[in-house]
Amino acid sequence: MIVINVIGYTAGFLTTVALVPQLLKTWKTKSANDLSLGMLWAFNLGVLFWLTYGVLTVDKPLILWNSITMLMALLILAMKIKYT
Repeated sequence: MIVINVIGYTAGFLTTVALVPQLLKTWKTKSANDLSLGMLWAFNLGVLFWLTYGVLTVDKPLILWNSITMLMALLILAMKIKYT
């Protein structure tokens, strides 16, 4: 069981951290022109469903990392809307 948790937390960490460079770049440049609005909406909806699934199954890695991912993805979406 410990190995499974390590895999879950590691996977969540890596996929969540992957958004940090995009979030910082969008914030620094005040531009999200290269990001598709449709992709951002679909991504946010997908993360919302993963978060909901995690809550319903009481899967702690899914809840933790998708909560953080959701926050960052919503910030990127908000900047896309604001800076366009």
